[in-house]
Amino acid sequence: MSPFSLVINDNELCCETFGREDAPLMIALHGAPGVGWRDEPRETFKEYADMFRVLVFDLRGSGHSGGTPPFSHTSWVADVESLRQWARVDRFVLAGGSYGGFLALEYAVKHPNRVRALVLRDTAASSKGLNEAAIERAKASDRIKVDVPRLMRLFNGQMRDNEDLKETFKAILPLYTHDYDPGQAEEALKSCIFRFETHNAAFANEVPRFNVTDRLNTITCPTLVTVGRADWACTVERNEVIATGVPNSTFVIFERSGHAPQVEEKELWHKTVRDFLCGLST
Repeated sequence: MSPFSLVINDNELCCETFGREDAPLMIALHGAPGVGWRDEPRETFKEYADMFRVLVFDLRGSGHSGGTPPFSHTSWVADVESLRQWARVDRFVLAGGSYGGFLALEYAVKHPNRVRALVLRDTAASSKGLNEAAIERAKASDRIKVDVPRLMRLFNGQMRDNEDLKETFKAILPLYTHDYDPGQAEEALKSCIFRFETHNAAFANEVPRFNVTDRLNTITCPTLVTVGRADWACTVERNEVIATGVPNSTFVIFERSGHAPQVEEKELWHKTVRDFLCGLST
């Protein structure tokens, strides 16, 4: 289906759906507000349009969606809930990677009875120590020469404009993969849509207080937690915290992947996800 717009909570969201309208619903969230948009979850999760009605969209303030503030976890979670209501379903499968995983977890702890299953990828349940540890791993990498003050501005939500955000993000792209391919990194950069105000709001205001660790045990739905062994930001240990905290979880590590096992080990990752989804009870 071609992209379409919905006015959700007084803001226009750019959406796409794949699969039969009468199929069970899956909503897949993108990461990196102000940088990411629906292209990644679209390419990843349209694979399951034979099983689900897959809905992907640009978060408010990201991609081609409207920019009505606030850009907050509360607003983004409310938008997901309103999309569920728009789709007229009681329960659905929710997927999210990286920052999208933060929001998926936030939604699941707020609306546990609405989530049929969670599919998480390279994410975390808390921001405590997250940025500091990532900076140390970046400094230890032989792939880049780290501009620590600039990286701190990125993590603290202090980007000056879209070009500043683009150049800062470009500098750390080599850290995201198990096997670095400069050409692939350049292609990834081309697909980004930079909106620095949204990034700044997320990282200055929302990330510092993000912590659902103590509420993971309230998530009762089947949950698949996947992570690349070489993830520099949302490490294996941080994903293991989620898998340990959620009672009905499955934890899978992809040994030859960084932050995107759905790309670096595509066939194995999709087999893992499909097996998990096929095992869900109606």
